[in-house]
Formats: sequence, C-alpha cells, structure tokens
Amino acid sequence: MWGELPLVVTVQVDLVLVLISSLAFLTRLSCLSYPNAVVFDEVYYGQFVSLYMKRIFFIDDSGPPLGHIILALGAYLGGFDGNFVWNRIGAEYPMGMNVWSLRLLPALCGALCVPLGYLLALELKFSHVSALGAAVLLLLENSLIVQSRFLLLESVLIFFVLLALLSYLRFQNSTSSSWSRYGWLLLCGVSCAAAVGVKYMGLVSYLLLLGVASVDTWNVIGDRALSVCVQCFCRFMCLLVVPALLYIFWFYIHLSVLNHSGPHDQLMSSAFQASLKGGLSRITKGQPLEVAFGSQVTLRSSASHPVPCWLHSHKANYPVRYENGRGSSHQQQVTCYPFKDVNNWWIIKDPNRQDLVVDTPPKPVHHGDVIQLVHGMTSRFLNSHDVAAPMSPHAQEVSGYIDFNVSMPAQNLWRVDITNREAKSEVWKTIVSDVRLVHVNTSAVLKLSGVSLPEWGFRQLEVVAEKAFKVHSSSLGWTVEEHRYGTSQEQKDREVELHSPTHIDVDRKISFWAKFVELQWKMLTLKQEESEHKYSSSPVEWITMKTNIAYWLHTSTNAQIHLIGNLVSWGVAHLSMLAYQLLAVIYLLRRRRGFKDISDGAWEQFVRLGCVCVGSWLVNFVPFLLMEKTIFLYHYLPALCYLHLLTPTLLEHVHTHLLRYRGVLLYVFLCFWTFCPLTYGTPELSASQLQRLKWRDSWDILYRRQ
Repeated sequence: MWGELPLVVTVQVDLVLVLISSLAFLTRLSCLSYPNAVVFDEVYYGQFVSLYMKRIFFIDDSGPPLGHIILALGAYLGGFDGNFVWNRIGAEYPMGMNVWSLRLLPALCGALCVPLGYLLALELKFSHVSALGAAVLLLLENSLIVQSRFLLLESVLIFFVLLALLSYLRFQNSTSSSWSRYGWLLLCGVSCAAAVGVKYMGLVSYLLLLGVASVDTWNVIGDRALSVCVQCFCRFMCLLVVPALLYIFWFYIHLSVLNHSGPHDQLMSSAFQASLKGGLSRITKGQPLEVAFGSQVTLRSSASHPVPCWLHSHKANYPVRYENGRGSSHQQQVTCYPFKDVNNWWIIKDPNRQDLVVDTPPKPVHHGDVIQLVHGMTSRFLNSHDVAAPMSPHAQEVSGYIDFNVSMPAQNLWRVDITNREAKSEVWKTIVSDVRLVHVNTSAVLKLSGVSLPEWGFRQLEVVAEKAFKVHSSSLGWTVEEHRYGTSQEQKDREVELHSPTHIDVDRKISFWAKFVELQWKMLTLKQEESEHKYSSSPVEWITMKTNIAYWLHTSTNAQIHLIGNLVSWGVAHLSMLAYQLLAVIYLLRRRRGFKDISDGAWEQFVRLGCVCVGSWLVNFVPFLLMEKTIFLYHYLPALCYLHLLTPTLLEHVHTHLLRYRGVLLYVFLCFWTFCPLTYGTPELSASQLQRLKWRDSWDILYRRQ
C-alpha cells in the first residue's frame, strides 16, 4: 500500500564547496557601493550603460553586445535612468543612484568563478584537497577581487569561459547514457556563445574547446559500441549551431533595444541610419523611394568611413597651376564634404530634356540609364575629362563644367550602375541602392580618393574618376541619402526649394540581417586611434607583475584602490607552468625511450590537465604579444585563472607533501591580507605604510605626505 512506503530524500552537500562559495560572495560583494565614485574603466562602460537606458544606438569595437546587455540589466534592476555624465574617473555618484546594483552582476560572476574553479579541479579527476587549493588561490587573488567589484567585464568573461569548460568536462566524464547527459553539452554551447558575446577574447577559449571536442569526437567515431551518428549530431548542434544562433540573438536584442539615433550613427550606412528613430530618419522620413529624372539628391560616398562625406561643389575653381607646376582645367571644384550643406544637393537630369523638374507621373531612373548631374546651387554639370586630378595624378579630374571656349568640350554623361540590384530593370532607390557612376566618355568611375585638398580646396576631400579595374569596388559606391522631387525650374526658386524639407509619406525599412551584417563588419574593421596610457603595459610585464594600475584615489585621504595581484600566488602560478612544461618534456622523452614513469591513466590525466590549463593560458596570453593596441594588466586575468587551477593539481601530481602544500597556501593568504587595503580601498593607510607596500620599484603607489 502507498501508506506503507517510506518517503526518503537523500541530499549530498559538499560543505567545502558551500564554505568557499560563501567566502567568495563575502570577498566580492561586501561594501560593494564603496567607493561611491567612478572607478577607472567604469568611466568607459558606464557611458554605454547610460545609452542603453536611453535606448540610443552605439558601437563598441572592443566586443559584441552581450557584456553591455548584462551591465545594463544590473543598472535597470537598480532603477538607473541613464542620467549621469561619465566624464572623469573619481566623479562622485549622486545620492539617489544605486551603485550597488550597477556593480552587482560583475561581482556575482566574479564570486561564482571560485566554486567553478573547485569543481573544475574535481572534473579533471584530482582530489578534493587540490580542488580546495585551486579555489583558495582564486579566492585570495587580489587582482580578481578588484576586477570583480566594479562595472567591468573581465569577471563576466571568466565566469562564462570556466562554466563552458566545466560543462564540457561534466559531459565527457558522465557515465550515464540518458539524454540528460547532453544537457551539460548544451550548457557548454550556451556558455561559449555568452563568452564570445561578452568579449572577442572569449573566441580563443571557444576554439580551444572545439579542438578538444574534435579529438574526443574522433575517438568516439572509433568506438563501435557507441552510436556515432547521434554522438556527432549532438556535438555539432550543441557546440556549433547553438553558439552561432545565440551569438546572432545577442545582436538581435542589441538592435531591438537600441532603436534611437545616437553619437555613432554617422559610422553606419544611410539605410541603417534611417532605420533609427531621430537623427537621419527625421530628415529622410517621407522621402520618395524611387529616384526619378528631376530628383534633387545628396550623394554619400560608401567609402567615406569612419567620417561620412557627401558629393559637393561650390563657387571656387581649381587653380590654373598646382604647386608642382602641373596645369588644371581651371573649372569649378567638386569635392566630398563631411558636413551637411546646401551645396551637397544635385539634380538628376535627363540628357534628352532641358527640364530640371520631375514629370507627373515621375519617370524613375533604372540601372544602365545615362544621366547628367547638375549642381543645385550653381547649375554646373558634373564633368570629367582627360586632365589629371590635383592630388591623384593617375586619376582624372572631376569638375563642375565651365565653357571657357578653349577646345575642351563638356563630357558630362554618366551611366548608372546599381551594384546591389536584384534584376536588370532595378530602379534606383533612395538609401537602399548602392550606385556606381560610370563616365560615359572614358569609362572611369566616380570615386572618393580620400586625400585632403590644400588650402585652395578648403581642406575638403578629393573626388576623382578612375578606371574601375584599378581600385577596390567598395570605394566606388554612392548612396542617395536625402531626396526630394524637384518642382522649380528657375534657379532662384530652386535655391529656395533646396533649403526646404519634403513631406511625402513613404515607409522604408532595413532587415535585421542587413543591419547585423553591417554592424558586425563595422565592429571588426573600425579602427579607433590608439593613444598611450599611463598604466598601459606589455604582456611580458604581466608575468613578473612589474606593473600595477591605480583604479581610484580618495580626494582628500590616502585611501586608494589598485589592481595588484597576489605576489605569492602569482609567482607560484608561473613556476607551476614552467614546471609542467619541463615535466612534460621529461615524460615525453622517457616514454619515447620506452620508460613509463606513470600509468597510462595518470598520463592521460596529466595530458588533459595540460590541454585545459596550459593550453588555455597560451591561447589567452599569446594573442596579446601580437597586438598593437593599448593593453593593460587586467587583460591577463583570464589566462591567470588557469594557472591557479594548474598549481595545486600539479603539486598533487608530483606528490608534494601536504605540509609543504599548506605552507604555500599560508603565504598566499598572508600576501592577500597584506594588500587588502589596496584591494578594497579601506582602511586608510599612512604614507609610511603605503611605502612599505611598494614591493616593486615599478609599482605606482600614490600617497599624500602629511
């Protein structure tokens, strides 16, 4: 009977895991609102959080959007409205601002990294003592604590990478044949997508994990006892398809939330800008979609990045002779101007008609049509001829034609080539169409050279005509950005018309996929100017911790926060890495000679330890040796975590005495405790006490003399 059956619930609790998790939350979350001021890179990430709160579009070339989404979520939960100016480090937060909520999610991720380290050591099949050692090293690492307690992303990245590794090892070590085993593999794929979505550096750990998974899959293929098709399909879906879909999903959230015009609009195409509320969309809303003969347009160069510019002319001629003695046509200058201006307007003219107005109904311009371009304010025809351009003598000059009666006839016919057309009869469309203007007489293509003109050209950008096979196609395109149907035939009436907006309602959208591809490409290719920073450092300096970073200094006392690592654990970690490599060489040489110092099971464990810890350290460290960008000590923290996992597990492998092991942890704790005032910014130390903490002459410890 049911009443005779006992109800038994068995719960296994790892008290060590509970203890280290509690200590991790204590060290990362205690006094999280202190200091109540902007700390170091909070001034950088905070501005993006404010833009998120106001749903304003932005581009951050340092990484995909998931990291910003997570930081913005913490701000949203705390009621932050985005109304704070992130203009300097040390600026005080206002009284009503929930600083604790702003910093909560990075701190939670940083705290969870400690138990993840413990569980990872166990999944590598080392003892609970080694797992405890790894957790303690992560727990007492001053630099990890500092980086976790503020509005920064390194702790979030480390959390997802460690979670991905743990999930995969759990999947691999699981002996269960049930489908629940694949839940760990799915979690691994989700974590990989999140790691790459936070920072591009997460990609190297993802690729390493894919390499390990590929080797494991190859071994599965050779095992006849397993269902190969199911195994390979699940790995393919969870480790490739799911991460790719989630990566795209992060951008979908990003673009859905940030739908208002912002400071980075000008970096995007006209179509992208027009899809945002405000900004260009206010100008282009209601514009006619189809370009017709008689249309008044502004033409933006597709090559004008990162600063946009528009085809432009003005009442100034090329000099008769340039500084190098070469002659010119002395006709009206045509340039590319990086500002909105009435002189950016051109009229699309039918060569067979004299009218400069749109017919009723409008006659659209199609791919392959021959047109003339008339400058709206000066009525000069866009012209090119066999005269060398002023700054690019290998290309043709482009000008506004003036008839000087010197046997230089007008050559002002241009053929419309719509490069992104869907069919031969494609109509030229506002914002959507990418157009090449081919000079009929010479087959040269109108393009932006990108060279600035001298003073006589007002430092505007040079426009030339050049043979298409000589240049990259991406520099040849032009897009109609602003557009109206012209109604004024007389010049004075037309000038008034060019200053007025248009009000014809036309709905125009750009697909998510088009926006995703453009934004992704822009993030990968956008190069911001790199400037030297006081606290920038080289990767070699990270290993010896020759450098530190002053994150915050109290305005009137010696209270301060520094990014400084735990010198003892830092040194032991790098010695462990060298010891592993030396031991691996010895093992390989002796096994080659037929000597097996350890069993095959221990050797397999040793190799797996190297793949996870040493391999992860290498892929997270070596790329910085090849980078030319400004880098800082905190970039090393993901790599450092793997060495902290390596240290106790390697000590166990070489059968280090437990007493000696405890001694190492004791020194680690003493070093952590010594630098706590610089980790938490409290208690305040005297100048003499701060001087005693300057263990290395290269450290920049700040203090005020009393």
